[in-house]
Amino acid sequence: MIWSFIISFTDWNVRTLPKWVGLGNYIEMFSDKNFYEAVIHTFQFIIMYIPLVLIGGMMMAMLVNLKIKGIGFFRSFYFIPVVSSWVAVSLIWKGILNPAYGYLNYFLSLFGIEGPQWLYDKNWAMVGVVMASVWKDIGFTMVLLLGGLKNISEEILEAAQIDGAGRLKKFFKITLPLMSPQIFFVVMISMINSFQVFDQVMVMTNGGPAGATTVLVEQIYRNAFSYSRMGYACAMSWILLLIILVFSFIKNRAEKKLVFYS
Repeated sequence: MIWSFIISFTDWNVRTLPKWVGLGNYIEMFSDKNFYEAVIHTFQFIIMYIPLVLIGGMMMAMLVNLKIKGIGFFRSFYFIPVVSSWVAVSLIWKGILNPAYGYLNYFLSLFGIEGPQWLYDKNWAMVGVVMASVWKDIGFTMVLLLGGLKNISEEILEAAQIDGAGRLKKFFKITLPLMSPQIFFVVMISMINSFQVFDQVMVMTNGGPAGATTVLVEQIYRNAFSYSRMGYACAMSWILLLIILVFSFIKNRAEKKLVFYS
């Protein structure tokens, strides 16, 4: 990390000795249109991804928390995508979202709906990447949130039911507040992972179409290994780290006010 910080102040193409440029890389970055586009697209991914993976993980956690026969199998089944390779998952979803012979557009056609071009349409490409990401990661959030559900005492829920609280009231007044530590942890982990989104973008869209899915880590990769601009890539990496630290600080401040520890 120390070496990358030093390199961020140099012009280095790996083949020659680093040349000191001071703040040159950082000045260039903040005047680079591609950098701002990557930041915007990264936040677009985050805004779509985090609510879906959080709400979906909560729904699945509540489902597998039911005391029914064979529920252990479903817990394992839902977790399989988490341990799968990102390359394999991305290739599967690239096939599913294919506009010509993909399963999703075929399913939509059964209801008379003409599916979009997905990964080939700049308005839908990021949506396709988010869908694949949520499908892969939802099992991980499910396990974390399931741990929070298991820690809620049945006596508290029974007492609320005796007092006349319905299912919705118990969920919003008891379950959610008691699960706030796990929810904030899931949001934090998901946000950090979102800022580092890379594998699925490279495999599914390669940053396209027309740069619609270019993200920060993808830009760092291209500058470092495609354009041999290690200094510029390191500078961009440190800005990414700074962004994550700022959001981590905001999250920690919010946690002190919003998290309820039983």
